[in-house]
Amino acid sequence: MTETDLPAYEKLGAFYLGRPWDPKTGETVEEPLLYDARDLVTHAICVGMTGSGKTGLCIDLLEEAAIDGIPSLVIDVKGDMGNLLLHFPELRGEDFAPWTDPGEAQRAGRGLEEHADAMAEVWRKGLGKWDQDPDRIKRLAEAADFSIYTPGGDAGLGLTVLRSFAAPPEELREDRELFADRVQASVAGLLALLGSSADPLQSREAVLLSNLLTHHWQEGHDLDLAGLIHGVQSPPFDKLGVLDLETFFPAKDRTGLALSINSLLASPGFQSWLEGEPLDISRLLWTPEGKPRVSVISIAHLSDAERMFFVTTLLGEMVSWMRTQSGTGSLRALLYMDEIFGYFPPSASPPSKKPMLTLLKQARAFGIGVVLATQNPVDLDYKGLSNTGTWFLGRLQTERDKLRVLDGLEGAMSTGGQSFNRKELDAMLSGLGKRVFLLHNVHEDGPVLFQTRFALNYLRGPLDRAGIARLMKERKAAVAAAQPPAKKATDSAAGSTAAPESPAAAARPSLPADVTEQFAETVRPLPDGARLVYRPFLDAEVRLHFSRASLSTDLWETRRTRVPLLEQQNGPAWKEAEYLKPDEAGYAGDDPEDEAALEELCSEALNAKSWKSWSKNLISEAYQTQALTFWRTKKPKLVSVAGETRGDFTARLDLALREARDEDIDKLRDRYRTKLRTAEDRIRRAESKLEKEEEQLSQAKTDKWMTLGGSLLGSLFGRKSRKSTLSRVNKASREKIDVRAAEEDLESKRQMHVDLERELQDEISELESEWRLDNIDVEEIVLRPKKSDIAVSELGVRWLPFAVFDNGRTQPLG
Repeated sequence: MTETDLPAYEKLGAFYLGRPWDPKTGETVEEPLLYDARDLVTHAICVGMTGSGKTGLCIDLLEEAAIDGIPSLVIDVKGDMGNLLLHFPELRGEDFAPWTDPGEAQRAGRGLEEHADAMAEVWRKGLGKWDQDPDRIKRLAEAADFSIYTPGGDAGLGLTVLRSFAAPPEELREDRELFADRVQASVAGLLALLGSSADPLQSREAVLLSNLLTHHWQEGHDLDLAGLIHGVQSPPFDKLGVLDLETFFPAKDRTGLALSINSLLASPGFQSWLEGEPLDISRLLWTPEGKPRVSVISIAHLSDAERMFFVTTLLGEMVSWMRTQSGTGSLRALLYMDEIFGYFPPSASPPSKKPMLTLLKQARAFGIGVVLATQNPVDLDYKGLSNTGTWFLGRLQTERDKLRVLDGLEGAMSTGGQSFNRKELDAMLSGLGKRVFLLHNVHEDGPVLFQTRFALNYLRGPLDRAGIARLMKERKAAVAAAQPPAKKATDSAAGSTAAPESPAAAARPSLPADVTEQFAETVRPLPDGARLVYRPFLDAEVRLHFSRASLSTDLWETRRTRVPLLEQQNGPAWKEAEYLKPDEAGYAGDDPEDEAALEELCSEALNAKSWKSWSKNLISEAYQTQALTFWRTKKPKLVSVAGETRGDFTARLDLALREARDEDIDKLRDRYRTKLRTAEDRIRRAESKLEKEEEQLSQAKTDKWMTLGGSLLGSLFGRKSRKSTLSRVNKASREKIDVRAAEEDLESKRQMHVDLERELQDEISELESEWRLDNIDVEEIVLRPKKSDIAVSELGVRWLPFAVFDNGRTQPLG
């Protein structure tokens, strides 16, 4: 199917959610219900009891967003949203079989394979009924990258949350209120995770942790858990408020807090929180290549405290990322959360509430749509939702639920300056059936009832751990195989996989006087049966200067490099050099931990001349390997900024194209609006004329029959009125001709309106094609540093901790 053959709802940049529903007939009308994607910038709420079709509607919405190139971050509390990955374009029973419920098949009196074939047929017929075909499932599968994350678990992709408390971006740090909210939410979430009964706002534990985060974050420094423990034990300040530190929170009491955090870090059950991808919003929304993603983050397996910690952390990261984006009126991304019960209550203030309120108030300015769903309307803060532009209301369980929803909807409509007819809306809500929703959209004239379309994905219900693991098996293997080459080389040198023999222990070497020596702190506990061994690396800061006028670039960057310095390698292994941001190095001390062994340092490191030579070698190595890559397009005229990845630039380019497309379409609609109004006025006048002609024809017919009747009577009684009879008969004939002419004129006017609309849609399709990402040429530019400006400082040895097992296998602990 070519682009020109696609249904109208595919060409309009709109979301096909279903069809309008007529409560009088209990049936849907023919035309599709199209929802403008840009309306989601003002957020949406979906409310409905179990069995109302709420999950199906939300999946429809996310499917449409993916097809339209809009990335989504999906917080999955119950496990239903993993169904977004169950798309089977060929609709074969064998595709459905692994996901078919044996109990459901047994209740239907079928074998598993037979039931899977039946489900495939149900989907084929269901899609056909809603004018969808298997090709649309294929377009969905190809439009976005779909994945499931399980933070704190290993069924899906890992997501690192506890490894670090990354400093928020400068834009957020400069906003005192937002920065304070971020610190408060992070501390409250951590205390909840620790199971602490301390007040998350005013306790001395909260005050100390808040001041620690504030101190480091204001300097732009990240904190890992080891650094947080170190900060609790030895804070970088002597006073809290007007009291000295020891009076406010004595060292012996702080030790208890440090031990609690350390116990969390050392707990075997929390090791999965330290593994996987970093919690990076950009990476969750776009692939490194810039393809939109649908990232389902399943938290059904977590405890209540863990869920609250994670949701609070994720929302805080979302606010931080949002503040680094440019403003836009087009839809950039979606944040969806199902079953927000307990996270956004009307009276209590859990840690998740503040960042959620911030997003609802501010995200629209950055093109981020927030979509929330719940079956418990009583637990919603409707004041917080008063500015939500779209309400999807399904069947509700109790009269109390309905009244609560009506109260919230009244507040939203009043805020939007719309009239509120409580009696009418009450009646509409009372008559809702399964998959029938009331849609209130502030951008439209009034509420409408509609029935949701058939989902493209197989809705098999919540996914368990085994189901998630099955879906993510190949993806996890691909992630493991796609580790960055430099990282893999360093790991190889460090022996992070099985090694032929155990590393040899050595005495602490005596380094030249001007060579620094540090021991990195461990951020993971030593596994049972392993020894703690430190491995030597050349550690240095390299300052690089990148400059090119055509790219508007003139900047200095500092990067930290680590190069293995093992004795068997005869000097630095330059090919295995790893470059980090300065803040990624982590904390380090002057001495190793007790009972730790040191691997043998290469003998050249004991000679001061070697370090001078290595400094020069490092400059050459950095010049050859370090660079900044830029991307540039001519239309629209766009250049990436320093440090921006290809994926981030592609995402920004995609938004710029969407903005240009939306702006051009708006201009086009404005240009056609007058023409369409004129055509509509002509139709109304033609309808009025036809109505008048039909009335005249009706009167003429009446006169004719009355005249014929009179003539008949006159002939019986001897009176003649032939002339009058013929006149009225001729008049009726003329009126018939006039009605026919009026009908033809009306049909002509209607066709002119149809032609105008078709002409508008054709021009919109051309614009959409013009601004498609696939049609834009992207130029890649590699900028290397000026060799004369490269400088090396802080040259020394950094010992990194590893766990070494009896079989020679080693595992990094830093």
